[in-house]
Amino acid sequence: MGVIMRDLTGQVVAITGASAGIGAASAKALMSQGAKVALGARRIERLEATVADSDGNAVAVEMDVRNPEDSRRLVDSAMSTFGRLDALVANAGIGAYGGIMDLSDAKLAEMMDINVAGTVWPIRAAVPHFLQQGEGDIVIVSSVAGLRGAGDEAVYAATKFAQVGLAGGLDRELREKNIRVSTICPGGTATEFAMGAGRTPDMPGLADMMKPENIADAIVTVLSQPKSMRTLVWSMRSIEEQD
Repeated sequence: MGVIMRDLTGQVVAITGASAGIGAASAKALMSQGAKVALGARRIERLEATVADSDGNAVAVEMDVRNPEDSRRLVDSAMSTFGRLDALVANAGIGAYGGIMDLSDAKLAEMMDINVAGTVWPIRAAVPHFLQQGEGDIVIVSSVAGLRGAGDEAVYAATKFAQVGLAGGLDRELREKNIRVSTICPGGTATEFAMGAGRTPDMPGLADMMKPENIADAIVTVLSQPKSMRTLVWSMRSIEEQD
């Protein structure tokens, strides 16, 4: 007999970086499985469009993951709208292509703040609720760059290594409290990632990359696992992608 997956109907999931790419695809995939979603991002108009098509299964929060209070507002919105919070998908992040001296101080600082601090603050907002209800899921969307580094993406890779390290430590800290921590590490994915910062809509290879829906399906799978299972790191790449 195969593994019996959990029904996500009625589960409430908060998602950061939910206005586009993997975050938006994850919201749609989760709602298609009966879950309810609290969507956080800076581009509120995109979130509101998703909410309008959600049949009451989504709520939007304009937020910046660099602000701890914004993360608390996202979690509080999930609680006040749906009465609970079952999972957090820490997805918000930015990237840019360029050598260590090619990007500005401001761009590197922004990347480090959004990708690292912007992962920590939502988790800190969600964990007290998970502890109170006795269970929960944290899914961090990192990157293969956080497992093996990447040329012309050293600082970006460092932020992704930080996410992987954070997840590993949290697994040891929270597992015994029935809180699962998973890291999703995709390779190249055809999203707005680094668009205008080294990536262009017509760049070679973009069509061969994974689609955000592929990563969203992985997130749904991780959250659907029986509570007796946990996925620590799931890395995936397009069959066409080379080193």
